[in-house]
Amino acid sequence: MDHYNLSDQELLNQFEDCTLEPALFNHEAHLRLAWLLIRELGADQATETIQAMLQKFVEHVEARDKYHVTLTVAATRAVHSFMLKSKTKSFESFITENQVLKTDFKKLINSHYSIDIFSSENARIRFLEPDLLPFA
Repeated sequence: MDHYNLSDQELLNQFEDCTLEPALFNHEAHLRLAWLLIRELGADQATETIQAMLQKFVEHVEARDKYHVTLTVAATRAVHSFMLKSKTKSFESFITENQVLKTDFKKLINSHYSIDIFSSENARIRFLEPDLLPFA
C-alpha cells in the first residue's frame, strides 16, 4: 500500500490525526501534503500548517529527529513555485509534470543554498532563507 491508495481528504485527515501509517509518509507523500495544503490554504498558511502538522506527527511516532525546519519550508516553497507554472488538477499529474521534485530533490534544493542544509543542525532546528536563489 502507498499514499495513492488514500484519497486527498483521507491523507490529510490521517496525517492530521496521526493515524497515517508512518511507512506511507515518504518523500512523495510529503510533497503531496504540501500540494494539497497550498491548494486549500494558499502558500503562506500552508507553510505554517505543514510545519505544525509535521511536528505533531513526528512527536506522535517518536521520530522528532526526522523533523527538519528548513527542508520542510523549502520543500513547501518549491512545490508552490512549480504549482505557479502548472495547470494540472491532480497531484499525480503534477508530480509527473515536475519529476525534479521527486527524483532530483536534493539537487534542486542545493541550487538554492550554498551550504548543505541536509546535514546542517542549524538548518534542522530553524528556517534558513536560501542564499543563492530564492523560491518563486
